[in-house]
Amino acid sequence: MSGYDPSDASDPLTNQTRARWRTFVQTETGSAALLLAAVVVALLWANMDPHSYEAAWGATFTIGFDTYHLALDVHEWINAGLMSLFFFVVGLEARREFDMGDLRDRRWVVLCAVAGLGSMVVPALIYVAINAGHDSVHGWGTAMSTDTAFALGILAVFGRRLPAALRAFMLSISVVDDLVALVVIAVFYSEGVEFTALLVAFGGLLAIVGLRLAGVRNGIYCALMSLVVWIALHEAGVDPVVTGLAVGALVVAYPAPRSDLERASRLFRSFREQPTPELQRSAVQGLAAAISPNERLEQKFLPWVSYGIVPLFALANAGIELSGPKLADAFTSPITLGIVVGCAAGKLIGIVGSMAGARLLTRGMLRPTVGWGSVTAGGAVAGASFTVSLLIAAIAFEGEELEQARIGVLTSLVVAFALTWLVSGAIGLLPEALRARALLGTSETPTDLAVAVDPRHDRVRGPERAAVTVVEYGDFECPYCGQAERVVRELLGSDSDIRYVWRHLPLPDVHPHAQLAAEAAEAAARQGRFWEMHDLLLQRQDALTGRHLLAYAEEIGLDVKRFRDDLERHRGARRIAEDVDSADLSGVSGTPTFFINGLRHQGAYDIDALTRAVEQARQRVLAAETSGWRPRD
Repeated sequence: MSGYDPSDASDPLTNQTRARWRTFVQTETGSAALLLAAVVVALLWANMDPHSYEAAWGATFTIGFDTYHLALDVHEWINAGLMSLFFFVVGLEARREFDMGDLRDRRWVVLCAVAGLGSMVVPALIYVAINAGHDSVHGWGTAMSTDTAFALGILAVFGRRLPAALRAFMLSISVVDDLVALVVIAVFYSEGVEFTALLVAFGGLLAIVGLRLAGVRNGIYCALMSLVVWIALHEAGVDPVVTGLAVGALVVAYPAPRSDLERASRLFRSFREQPTPELQRSAVQGLAAAISPNERLEQKFLPWVSYGIVPLFALANAGIELSGPKLADAFTSPITLGIVVGCAAGKLIGIVGSMAGARLLTRGMLRPTVGWGSVTAGGAVAGASFTVSLLIAAIAFEGEELEQARIGVLTSLVVAFALTWLVSGAIGLLPEALRARALLGTSETPTDLAVAVDPRHDRVRGPERAAVTVVEYGDFECPYCGQAERVVRELLGSDSDIRYVWRHLPLPDVHPHAQLAAEAAEAAARQGRFWEMHDLLLQRQDALTGRHLLAYAEEIGLDVKRFRDDLERHRGARRIAEDVDSADLSGVSGTPTFFINGLRHQGAYDIDALTRAVEQARQRVLAAETSGWRPRD
């Protein structure tokens, strides 16, 4: 617990939204480099000493005793066992997006489902067309799936050219992609299904649901039942990696409630006053309970999966003997050509075509939240197949055909990178207004800010008709707000087309002087000096007692007697409570939280991050000017 700042517990940008997106995206994209390194090592190993490569992964490993045992080779343990944890993390992310993310908008669920299915059906059809009349036609599943880590890695390379919203778009489609891929594995690539064992697996899943409904928080019971489900599916003849996705999708996600955060703060203060082992355990449990089980589990497993399991999977599956004759055979093989063409052309056609068709059939009710240029770039990125494609290839093929499939999968990575470079480069050549429309579109964006900015009521700094409005929910005693204030000041000083709004969110459970400081700012506002007091309070956060506030009132030239009377009568309390209510309606439980043109800022609040977010908002306004709407504040 040493070094912990209790304000961390109530900072949703750190513990909720920012941590969720930054951790997931950065871990996935960062692991892409390690994944690529594992591919290179596997290729070198398989070509320098193919015998030892095959021997290492073909060794049998047995768990159990007597007649109750499970004997699989190392390759199978990785593909069917460890990869279940990979799909468990995918299931967690799918559930969180459904509960808290973009998939809360059920229209977006439908659109992502349509795009995800289109991005899988079209590649499969292309593969079948190329392999028609060959025994290899049954391997159509290898051309269907997008690899999330490599896709986000490619997006990171072209991050300056493409909007940040494209990452969320790709993650949403990837969720559908992985769901469908596992259904394909379970239905089309599992043989001899044993229905008694299948019923046992289904019963295990129901038991997990029952444990969740009963409020059982000890994860060991769910882990044991998950193991039962895994074994039952294996015995049923269904690929047991399905277990991970099913169990992950059962783990609920929710934002940290204010009551839980306040309870965590009280427990921490008790431990701070009396640091005993019992209070330490209570504080740790209270902090953990404030975060949803979904987020806790992803935080625990994501690094292991991204930096351990997936690279190990690549090492075990990407080893191919490369030689001139083998490559020549592969690139004339319908298997390799079907995978490469299916992933490259099929993904692009499937995503763009399905979304265009959905918009046409629904008369614009279903449309992407990014521009069609971004949708096209997303289709190019989606051509990067790896993890699930190799998994299906290992089930569908053997020997030389398996090597040809692996070559096709590895080639799809190179082709996806090249196509993304071409598409993003072409968009970059467009005039500014057309480029903005191509990247961001002209659809009206949803708003996360529940209460729109009202200049007659809100505390506003900057031009009334500014293109970009930045709303901050802040606490005058919060050190993070003090840090953010310097960034906001720099941002406002460098850009005259930004309107800044401060809304109060005092957190008295962690900042005892925050409410009084907010009332002091409102008392100053009654004399036309809100911003002068605002600036002083954030500059002097360590001195916010009543005596200090009176000194500040005198320093900025207020009528001190009137100021004191307003403080004593709490005349600003109602105005502050209205801001707090608007924060609750917008799902804000901590400070600082930023909204830019009504959208919650999903990232860091350093000058570079906020500048990029403001510029993207400005580009969206530019793109929308011709369509007759202006983003809500």
